[in-house]
Amino acid sequence: MSLPQSRHSIMIVGEAWGREEAEAGQPFAGYSGKLLRSMLRHAGIDYQSCYVTNVFNFQPEGNKLEALTGPKAEAIPGMPQLGQKMWISKRYEPELDRLWAEVETVNPNVILALGATPLWALSKNLGIKKFRGTPILASDGKHKILPTYHPAAIGRQWKLRPIAIADMQKARAESLFPELRRPRRFIYLEPTIADIEWFYERYIKDAPVVSADIETKQGTITEIGFAPRWDRAIVIPFYDHTTNGSYWPTPSEELAAWRWVQQICETKPLVGQNFSYDLQYLWAKNHIKTLEVADDTMILHHAMYPEMEKSLGFMGSIYTDEPSWKFMRADNETLKQED
Repeated sequence: MSLPQSRHSIMIVGEAWGREEAEAGQPFAGYSGKLLRSMLRHAGIDYQSCYVTNVFNFQPEGNKLEALTGPKAEAIPGMPQLGQKMWISKRYEPELDRLWAEVETVNPNVILALGATPLWALSKNLGIKKFRGTPILASDGKHKILPTYHPAAIGRQWKLRPIAIADMQKARAESLFPELRRPRRFIYLEPTIADIEWFYERYIKDAPVVSADIETKQGTITEIGFAPRWDRAIVIPFYDHTTNGSYWPTPSEELAAWRWVQQICETKPLVGQNFSYDLQYLWAKNHIKTLEVADDTMILHHAMYPEMEKSLGFMGSIYTDEPSWKFMRADNETLKQED
């Protein structure tokens, strides 16, 4: 088996050869390759400077991965199913061994995983829509992956093209360093009234603008989050999820917490996501006015890119390096105050 001898900062991994690739004996020789090179140019990446390979360096029968599947009992040990009842046969385990040997030899700063198959092979994760756009660690715990859509999928759904280009721009930035970097944030949970006052004086009082978010349940506000900085936020709860009652032990403390919410909303310009939804609860349920809505991130994004999704999760995948919110819960520390 011939392996690369030089190091590339970006490694690109596709799915398998098609007819043109099989004839040329190299990956991305056909239409998908032409589309890939075009998107890389728009992202500022030189295709020739990348190391390019596939999970399966051959053409499956009928260009269908289903041709590589078999019963679960005969699947590659330790690997999940690739799709619904799609267990890749252990006959093709040497292809994964070859891929990992390439990864070790190339030792790239980032691997651009094009589609569900390289995401599966390199991280054992499923769901390209869920994972695309965010750097994650490969299953070896050492190499960094940035998944995005495969050019063949983009050829069928052209609206995915600007999303993939944005992901490739992230890959270019990630190629400057090998480690997985996450922004370090401090979120203050389960506060006392004294904690809220302390946080207000230290972070909110002099902030020019404050980001706000409201969670509701059955028409009632359950908690409100305020972030005066990108790395500092506080959550003021009003509902105890363990008892289904009030978070605050006494009515007077709950009233004091609402007074702090009122002071922040009526004295600080606010930024929110789909904030018109939040405003109705503040006014209709609690008669709290807002000084000013400085910006609505959903409306701003939709005005600039009306063809794209506008959910908070999708926007996070485009504008930040944060993983999907549901993957963050086990990784965050809970702090009440700083020394």
